[in-house]
Amino acid sequence: DGMSIRDAALEGARVRLRPILMTSFAFILGVLPLAIASGSGAVARRVMGTGVIGGMLTASFIAILVVPASFYMFEKMAHRNDPVEIPEENPPADPPTDTPPTPTKGDTNA
Repeated sequence: DGMSIRDAALEGARVRLRPILMTSFAFILGVLPLAIASGSGAVARRVMGTGVIGGMLTASFIAILVVPASFYMFEKMAHRNDPVEIPEENPPADPPTDTPPTPTKGDTNA
């Protein structure tokens, strides 16, 4: 409850960015030989490789940008009727205390 919805979405996107990119690029590099295949059956491998790489790039884009944006949008919709807390313009001052301050060790004025 400490962060605003916007800050939570941005923080979540920031924290998830590196693991998503590392996983995606490792997978894409692993599938790259399919996309540049040659020899017998190369056409089928190339088609499969380009499709898998395109799908992984699309999934990465969705995970990095669309998921945090969707979280923000749905949370805003879910909390649109919540009462807004407006901070007081002049908060009450601390009540005065009738007890004098206690002298501390080394206080020469006591």
